[in-house]
Amino acid sequence: MTGFRRTLTAAVVAAATITVLGACAPGSEPAPSGSTNPAPPTAETTAPAALPGGVTETQAADLCTRMEGELQSWRTYTPSMSKPGLNLLVGEWAATNGIDLIALAGDRARIDEITTTQCPDVRDEALRALEIPDFASALVGY
Repeated sequence: MTGFRRTLTAAVVAAATITVLGACAPGSEPAPSGSTNPAPPTAETTAPAALPGGVTETQAADLCTRMEGELQSWRTYTPSMSKPGLNLLVGEWAATNGIDLIALAGDRARIDEITTTQCPDVRDEALRALEIPDFASALVGY
């Protein structure tokens, strides 16, 4: 179990470090003087619509797919063994999808909002398997 905790801790620290380093990365280089500015974006370019929880449909679908992939494992092992896996899953998902881990830590209910909208059946099965009332109550540090 000690090795699992070390791995979990290392993954969480790595995800947080990636997020912090990404936020500190310098912006794009300024255009050299005398160069022409690119054409402004057209009206046809639109940003993906955000779902409840402030994520795109693609990001929400990725979270649901990841959770669905863990359902059997969460059903097999005791909830105390599976809850760290939920935290790892959410941390990896957030880091992969460019979700601000600091903001997520301050609003853990976002995971409930996202899954309620995107995949209520998977959410219900996960809550039942983990024996928790909601994801916010099981997420540590997010």
